[in-house]
Amino acid sequence: MTDQLQPAPQSADIQRADADTGFPSRDFRETRRHIVFTICLLVMLGLFWKIRHVLGIVYVSGLLAVVLNPVVMKISHLQFRGRTMPKPLAVATLVVGIGLGLFLLFWFGLPPVLNDFRNFLTDAPGRLPALMARLQRIPMADKIGLTHLNDRLASTMEAFAGYVFSSLPQWAEHLLDILTTTILCVYFILEGSEVYEYFLSLVVPKSRIRLANTLQVAEERVSRWLIGQLLLMLLVAIYSVVVFRVLNVRYFLLLAVLMGLTNIIPVAGNLVTILLVALIAAADSFTKAGLVILAYGIYTQLENAFLTPRIMKSSVDLMGVTVLIALLIGTAISGIPGALVAVPSAAVVVVFANEYLVQHEDPNRLSVLD
Repeated sequence: MTDQLQPAPQSADIQRADADTGFPSRDFRETRRHIVFTICLLVMLGLFWKIRHVLGIVYVSGLLAVVLNPVVMKISHLQFRGRTMPKPLAVATLVVGIGLGLFLLFWFGLPPVLNDFRNFLTDAPGRLPALMARLQRIPMADKIGLTHLNDRLASTMEAFAGYVFSSLPQWAEHLLDILTTTILCVYFILEGSEVYEYFLSLVVPKSRIRLANTLQVAEERVSRWLIGQLLLMLLVAIYSVVVFRVLNVRYFLLLAVLMGLTNIIPVAGNLVTILLVALIAAADSFTKAGLVILAYGIYTQLENAFLTPRIMKSSVDLMGVTVLIALLIGTAISGIPGALVAVPSAAVVVVFANEYLVQHEDPNRLSVLD
């Protein structure tokens, strides 16, 4: 009985016992474990930095697979003579369709745009003086610096043209990356369920259901957001082609393509582009420039009141500042490819932040699907 009532040995006694038996103390083992963990973490971070280019390709491939997988599922559910299409054949059909669409786009659409771009760079130095002469008639033009705008625009155009032509070899180097991304995307679509299940198996069971629900919501919303955004970009480009052609604006194809591309930046993207279009139209007449701005105002009202609520109603609600910051970060990390995946990545971050970081009013909320 007396032996059972004796107090448990203290930590000093345990350390003394460890020392007597020749084993390291508990504090020493804990310190050594932390040191080993830190070294392993630093090695992994160094390895990730070394292969960051490969990781970027894998990430882009996975993101494209998430967007295209619903399309593949719809194609596979199509019935032909009472039979559905197997998934590999549906993937092949999608790849052939996208390839054919890109071929037709570049074959018929790219040459006129490049021709307009070449003419724009050639004509700009000669047309700038006439434009500056018109702008200097504006009251207080000398007060707002329009008298020196000619030299600034000329130097900017020369620097931009030099950058475009010097970066063409770099685009050729990315062709292999594009091919690799396409192949990986196909594999992710075909074997995505196995990769998804393996990834979930790395998470403890009690958190697995919540993570699976969050990933499902992120996949659905990012897919719908990207498809809706591409549709809005296409609509504004088509509208711009028609309007600029009717108004006889120079380089209308090039400017319409710019309107479509910059539509991904809310408000600011199209606003900057339409100011460029108005300046080019002002070289012919201020009336034409006014009609360009009026046409843009009409489209803005149509997009805000009708198109955006219907096309983007089920997508992630991203604030304009979020989109702009995401584009800046993506461009700084990986240039144009980084900018292309920046906004979908921001949408994924928003979904996870809403689920795991935002303090909701309902304390019983456990999942994004509740």
